[in-house]
Amino acid sequence: MRNFDVIVIGAGPGGYVAAFRAAQLGKTVAIIEKEKIGGACLNVGCIPSKTLLKHSEMVEEIKKANDWGIHTGELSIDFLKLMQRKDQVVQTLTSGVDYLLKKNHITLFQGEASVNKELVVAVGDEKIKGQDILLATGSKPFIPPINGLEQIDYMTTDSFFDLKELPESLVIIGGGVISVELAFAMAPLGTKVTIVEVAHDILLTEDPDARKIIKDQLKKKNIEIITNAEIQEVKKDKIVMANLEIAYNKLLVATGRKPNIEVVQQLELEMDTANRFVAVNDNYETSQKHVYAVGDVIGGYQLAHVASAEGLIAVHAMNGETQRSLDQTGIPRCVYTHPEIASFGLNEDQAKEAGYDVKVTKSLLAGNGKAIAIGETEGFVKIISDSNYQEILGAVIVGTGATELIGEVLAVKHSEGTMNELASLVQAHPSVSETITENANALFQQAIHM
Repeated sequence: MRNFDVIVIGAGPGGYVAAFRAAQLGKTVAIIEKEKIGGACLNVGCIPSKTLLKHSEMVEEIKKANDWGIHTGELSIDFLKLMQRKDQVVQTLTSGVDYLLKKNHITLFQGEASVNKELVVAVGDEKIKGQDILLATGSKPFIPPINGLEQIDYMTTDSFFDLKELPESLVIIGGGVISVELAFAMAPLGTKVTIVEVAHDILLTEDPDARKIIKDQLKKKNIEIITNAEIQEVKKDKIVMANLEIAYNKLLVATGRKPNIEVVQQLELEMDTANRFVAVNDNYETSQKHVYAVGDVIGGYQLAHVASAEGLIAVHAMNGETQRSLDQTGIPRCVYTHPEIASFGLNEDQAKEAGYDVKVTKSLLAGNGKAIAIGETEGFVKIISDSNYQEILGAVIVGTGATELIGEVLAVKHSEGTMNELASLVQAHPSVSETITENANALFQQAIHM
């Protein structure tokens, strides 16, 4: 039986990043993956969805160019070729992870892992033992109990990217971030998209002002949104609701994800109060010593960059180093629609509940020179701050490039800067980032263009 300092179960962003760091710290490392290296993010999540969104963005740019006087002729979509490019992007990144595993002398085991309390891990016919084990087992699509669903051919977010033909019509059950992103990806390519959500609205995790802009954009793309949906039955070609039937060519069920806890159950680890996720301490150690868990299996923000950050803290804890716990208010949250949404920290209500004397400043992109020049004026910068000390408590940016722009505000907060430092930044002109400095100056009634 081979012995390793660290055994990582799961080769997604939480697992492979932790494995790399453990190797950098001089540990002998094994990583186990039962499916594809890179996990859901690289194979069926972040990367393929953003690739498709780029394709759709290019279609919209071509249409805009024609409106501006740059005529390209008739537009046609070779969907199979687009999906082949998606595969190439995924292959490039997963191959990169595989290369780095080899470079860092990490032993890869392909197969399903089982673990006992002595930290002996079985993979197929082979057994290995670890001094420390990191569970980064990720999640799988949650399938709600809808009448008739088990009898038809439907897609989940794990199978959606296997499409070979552009659907004539697509119904998406679920109105969360993933659902809305895929609606933005498919509609510009020519698919008639309908979003069906049982709640009273879509994107309930997002800022209300941001949500309104995205809903307006969905409608402009002829994407139908049905909320408060009472789904009675799903058939092979239509969804039957209380007062409506919706025909579809393809059906996507995107109603969230649930953690893979098979290994967790083998170890009989303590769960959280809701009995859904693994309970961990600030160093991501579970109820069993030398067993750590990160990513989707512990709940919280189910985001690739969060899993990676958690994995790094866990590995340094295994190495006997005390790390600063992950600041939940410093985690960027992104929606890759068009325009994009990016946010972090507290919203206005949360900040008030936390006892802050809250000030909210909001500046629109409609007055920004760069935004006007590129024809991307939908959006805003909103910053929530404490009026006593000008501390940055949270921010929301909506606009083209918002997922990049949010880093500027977050970097100031992370370095313990305040709205004073943000207001004193000298931005390039013309740039959309000027809106950030304008926003900060508005707090002191010194904005120039507002």
